[in-house]
Amino acid sequence: MTIILMRHGKPDHHARGRLSAQGLAEWCEAYDMALVCDMPPDRSRAIAQQASVIVCSPLPRAHSSLTRLGLQPTEVDALFSEVSVPLIASERLALPPLLWLMLLRLMWLCGYAGESESLVRARQRAARAADRLIALSERGTVLLLGHGLMNKMIARELRKRGWQAEKHASSRHWSSAIYHRPFI
Repeated sequence: MTIILMRHGKPDHHARGRLSAQGLAEWCEAYDMALVCDMPPDRSRAIAQQASVIVCSPLPRAHSSLTRLGLQPTEVDALFSEVSVPLIASERLALPPLLWLMLLRLMWLCGYAGESESLVRARQRAARAADRLIALSERGTVLLLGHGLMNKMIARELRKRGWQAEKHASSRHWSSAIYHRPFI
């Protein structure tokens, strides 16, 4: 039994200039609607071709990554979507988008969720996602075309359940992690 967690390709959305908190909310909304603008490396194609069950999040960057791989999803489910960064209401601060994202993700890890999904709820969702992937793996090798943070959270849940990593994921686009269930 094998589960492959692959991160989507590079979104066609750029981080430029300084944004207010409201500008960042609009930037995040546009990022969530972005398609990918790059082609998968040969290694990612070869890994993806091993899958007989293909799952992805409904976000366009995940679905368009599957299209770039020449694959169609067996299942599309918001369970596998990325964890949104919490937003704050401040018009005084104007920061570059990447600095905003780092700051807000750090605040999220420290317990601030605002209107977004909390760390506790995201971990619970990752546990449900791992359970779903494990169930699907009974039908064959599973490929999840997902997102950086949620894939890492799912990987953690797989390891808790005794799955062993052949390859750990990085944060790079098109990176993959491959997990196997040990024989009992």
